[in-house]
Amino acid sequence: MKPRKSFFSPPRPWLLAHHRGQRMFSAWPAAVRGMVWMVLGGLLFSVLNTIARHLTLHLDVYQSQFLRYLFGLLVMLPWVYRDGWRAYAPVNMVGQFWRGGVHTLGLILWFTALPQIPLADMTAIGFTGPIFIMIGAAWFLGEPMRKDRWIAAVIGFSGVLVVVLPKMSGEGGWYNLVMLASSPVFAASFLITKALTRYEKPGVIVLWQALTVTVLSLPMALPHWQMPTPMQWLGFAATGVLGTLAHYCLTRAFAMADISATQSLRFLDLVWASLLGWLVFGDVPSQSTWLGAFVILWATVWIARRESRRKSAAPD
Repeated sequence: MKPRKSFFSPPRPWLLAHHRGQRMFSAWPAAVRGMVWMVLGGLLFSVLNTIARHLTLHLDVYQSQFLRYLFGLLVMLPWVYRDGWRAYAPVNMVGQFWRGGVHTLGLILWFTALPQIPLADMTAIGFTGPIFIMIGAAWFLGEPMRKDRWIAAVIGFSGVLVVVLPKMSGEGGWYNLVMLASSPVFAASFLITKALTRYEKPGVIVLWQALTVTVLSLPMALPHWQMPTPMQWLGFAATGVLGTLAHYCLTRAFAMADISATQSLRFLDLVWASLLGWLVFGDVPSQSTWLGAFVILWATVWIARRESRRKSAAPD
């Protein structure tokens, strides 16, 4: 069965610009390209988190979790229709369900705490994830834990503390611990993703994550179901698009570079969160925010330059 033709043909100037940019991007070292994908994924996740938190303030958290991934699955269907189901058949079906199950557990914890704690606290707690990922990458994937990667992670985390500690409100009670518990679970999910990228295509991993999480989340969504408003449906559609694109970016990043090399870039998410808070809610960043952002950016640029000079690069 031949793949169907594309359902959308961009204008010729757009195609030429795309091919030209793709050639330039391909000339960069694999580690740097992986970092670019990681930064883009973090930005998309920051926008998604802002929308998701607003939705969970008005709807059941588990219904929100289900609808977010249901729309993520719907976003993928046009590509599945175009290429055919065989193009998305996984090499390791068991691995896909393991990844989906672990990620669902992390989402249960994350969505449970999401409407209960401030967005800044949630972002700060989430930055413990890179530490779990870097340790897991060394223990389970055998990735080399170079000294400069640890230094970049520690400096970046210090920048996070500069921003967050002066603002910690202490609100949320035990929900802070619930959010913290989600970090090692998500780290395990990302490590499984890294392992799957050795023989699975990024699109296959993203599709099966959306499918497995949707199926596993449905039983928890039904008991407290309420009909969303038109604007809430639109919000869930946006989270579906953003989540699919963000997970695709992360999967591409993990396929191009060591997962431990990309983790210092996670601290840039705090910069995105500060900017979104200013643009959407009118929260003016404080001096500590700007100082912390400078520290984070410095660590990011430093490790990016170090990685680009390495002769050994991960397979593309």
